[in-house]
Amino acid sequence: MLGPLGGPRLLLRRLREVMAEPISPQERLDKIVTHIAANMVAEVCSVYVLRADGRLELFATEGLNREAVHLTTMRAGEGLVGLIAETAEPLALADAQHHPSFSYRPETGEEIYSSFLGVPILRGGNTLGVLVVQNRARRLYPEEEVEALQTTAMLLAEMIASGELQSIGLPDVDIALHRPLALQGVPIADGVGLGHVVLHEPRITVKQLVAEDAKKEFDRLDTAIGAMRQSIDRLIEGGDIGPGEHREVLEAFRMFAHDRGWIRRLREAVATGLTAEAAVERVQNDARAKLQRQTDPYMRERLHDLDDLANRLLHQLTGRSFVTAQADLPDNAIIVARTMGPAALLDYDRSKLRGLVLEDAGASSHVAIVARALGIPAVGEVANIIDFVELGDALIVDGATGSVHVRPPPDVEHAYAEKARLRARRQEQYHKLRDVPAVTKDGVAIGLHMNAGLLVDLQHMAETGATSIGLFRTEIQFMVVSKFPRMREQEAFYKAAFAEAGGKPITFRTLDIGSDKVLPYMTKVEEENPALGWRAIRIGLDRPGLLRMQLRSLLRAAAGRELRIMFPMIATIDEFERAKALVAREVAYLKRHGRVVPGEFKLGVMLEVPALLWQLDELCARADFLSVGTNDLVQYLFAADRDNKRVASRYDSLSVPVLRALRRIVAKAAAHNTPLSLCGEMGGQPIEALALMAIGYRGLSMSPASIGPVKAMVLATDLAAVSGFVTSLLEASDGGPSLRAQLRKFAEAHHIPV
Repeated sequence: MLGPLGGPRLLLRRLREVMAEPISPQERLDKIVTHIAANMVAEVCSVYVLRADGRLELFATEGLNREAVHLTTMRAGEGLVGLIAETAEPLALADAQHHPSFSYRPETGEEIYSSFLGVPILRGGNTLGVLVVQNRARRLYPEEEVEALQTTAMLLAEMIASGELQSIGLPDVDIALHRPLALQGVPIADGVGLGHVVLHEPRITVKQLVAEDAKKEFDRLDTAIGAMRQSIDRLIEGGDIGPGEHREVLEAFRMFAHDRGWIRRLREAVATGLTAEAAVERVQNDARAKLQRQTDPYMRERLHDLDDLANRLLHQLTGRSFVTAQADLPDNAIIVARTMGPAALLDYDRSKLRGLVLEDAGASSHVAIVARALGIPAVGEVANIIDFVELGDALIVDGATGSVHVRPPPDVEHAYAEKARLRARRQEQYHKLRDVPAVTKDGVAIGLHMNAGLLVDLQHMAETGATSIGLFRTEIQFMVVSKFPRMREQEAFYKAAFAEAGGKPITFRTLDIGSDKVLPYMTKVEEENPALGWRAIRIGLDRPGLLRMQLRSLLRAAAGRELRIMFPMIATIDEFERAKALVAREVAYLKRHGRVVPGEFKLGVMLEVPALLWQLDELCARADFLSVGTNDLVQYLFAADRDNKRVASRYDSLSVPVLRALRRIVAKAAAHNTPLSLCGEMGGQPIEALALMAIGYRGLSMSPASIGPVKAMVLATDLAAVSGFVTSLLEASDGGPSLRAQLRKFAEAHHIPV
């Protein structure tokens, strides 16, 4: 039972006074364990802190041999204390010595104690240590004492997290909170970034743990819960979202927000003497500790739902903004987020960003496209990154390998700093190639064009020496705004693009929306296979008003200039003819109204649907140009989603079937004298670009960062030699999985940088 000193409320107040005293960390910790032991009528109170090497070190004790402090250590999982650290669960025993995990250290003198109560010291669901009380007499600690000790452990968690205890542990051993971590994700934007963590949706750090007035805290909690529920109801019922994933997430929020068990646990935590904010953190710590150790994917997914709900409630209680203020952004910021949209990334000051790390985002996500455009190293699909970092932690992002280093040790930081310097020198070498024509050693010119989607992209034209904009993704403009751009806004945007391009040609791809590209202000259409569903030109032809508005904006913006328009996801000749008819209608409209039309315009097709491989003669006779979109074409050829980890690795873009299909397109375009280029990601990889040149491609469009490496490869290549080599492989092959290994060996033997 709780002692005569007034229970947990009085204990928390006394501990808060101790925390404010101007004494050393060890004296503070010694006073804390003495107060806890007295309050809980325990003969022993001990604090163990988890170190970076995975061992638990005794930091303070009342009742055990004090000479064992900082000398006694144990592994996580070893003994009762190690069991609590491993499971992150409280453990109450009346007869501890007969528990299977019981083991004692003679130097501590604890063998005379029978009853045992231990709780994990948690922060963000991660175990920082263990708090233990013990008694000689056999007794079962009741639930209210377990609750009281868990509440007290929150104060210790803040003390550990502050770094105050680092100075009193064993020398040269860090506490676990500061241990280095090496995490692996998926590379989504190339580059190396060294900086410090900025949370896109910053966590609320609860400073005031102890409540002055319990009734006031109950009222604050109830008010915040009500406001949070109303905000979720407004989002769902207000008509701002359609059916689909966004609604399902919010419905999950609503379900959890009305969960009686969750509300009961929050109120119980307040009843122990905590503020409303500390109660939310306490309940979420417990939930995190349990769910993080679940292997069931569904249960782990619920962790995200509960995290978001707790975060919403804390923001309601504190009135804080959900997003980091620009004024708080350091000069070397690495943004860490669960997920974020492209518009959110654009809101940050680019000059201060050094990298981006996301829990949920693949290489083809919209935010990845923007990160590449801005030249920000980025890694996605880093599991639970939010749980492992604190604001201001040192962080390294390797956008080439997908590696993320949290709180890196000096040798790792030095190695990456050197890697960043090498990359900078290499980029400087590429920059020197800017004005050098991209011509092979045997005199074949290769057009190196640039992919873009934002005005900021166009700034890279001058620094890369790109021949033109080979693919301008117009949908990006629609994705980064909160409402549908009207015609005047679109026209102004396209005029600005022409001005930034400085007279170089731009190939505008009409809206490629649908599938994974859902505009925030449009209702998402639920489909079994969205990548094969209602998207791109299919939406444009079924909703001609949408496509006509874009076409009219492009035509007006290009007044007197050359205009190149490319239609995505064309599957039949009829679709292309219908799209051309819409252009003709808009041209006629402008002429009737005395508007200046483009001096010259060309209409082309983005070849990404395999059906067109058997309509190439008809297509070449009607199109002014073709551009191959390998991202979709390759995944459709293999019926394998490139973003699905289970199947994406089953094919290679340098496989024989892919190269034969791409070579067929080259042959047909040449026969009809139809200009041909390639604008998929494949063209921006030096080894893939080498193969494409070998089978006849003379125009490749890629991200700005890829132009330098690809140009260096072009300049070192004898195209006749590599063409003969690849042709022999394609004709002799039995359809093996890939030519990558043979091509790499060829490049190495001929000193071609790939």
